[in-house]
Amino acid sequence: QVQLVESGGGLVQAGGSLRLSCAASGLTVSNYTMGWFRQAPGKEREFVAGLSWTGGTTYYRDSVKGRFAISRDNAKNTVSLLMNSLEPDDTAIYYCAADSTRITSRVPRQYEYWGQGTQVTVSS
Repeated sequence: QVQLVESGGGLVQAGGSLRLSCAASGLTVSNYTMGWFRQAPGKEREFVAGLSWTGGTTYYRDSVKGRFAISRDNAKNTVSLLMNSLEPDDTAIYYCAADSTRITSRVPRQYEYWGQGTQVTVSS
C-alpha cells in the first residue's frame, strides 16, 4: 500500500517561512520523481516544485524560483518543501506526488501517487 502524507502546513504572515514534509510508505522516494503541487479554491491544480529520482535535478514554477526549495532525506524516506518569503498568492492546499516513470514532468496527470494535502495560508 502506497501512502504519501503531507504535514507542516499552517498560517503564516507574508514574508515568513514554512517547511512542508511528505512522508512516504510503500515506495522509496529515491526511486521516484517527486513533486509538489498546489490548488487554490476555484483554480486548477498547479505544479510547484519537482525533484528527479536521482536527486540531482530540481525544477520550479517561475513564481516560486528563488523562494522555495525541494529536497529529500533518504534515511527518513521523506521529501520536503522549504518555502521562504511567502506571499498571499501562495495560499493553497499543497500536495505531494510521486511518478514511477521518472519523467521530470510538471503535469499533474503524469504522477500516479498523491497525498491528501496540507493547507498553507499566508496572511497580508
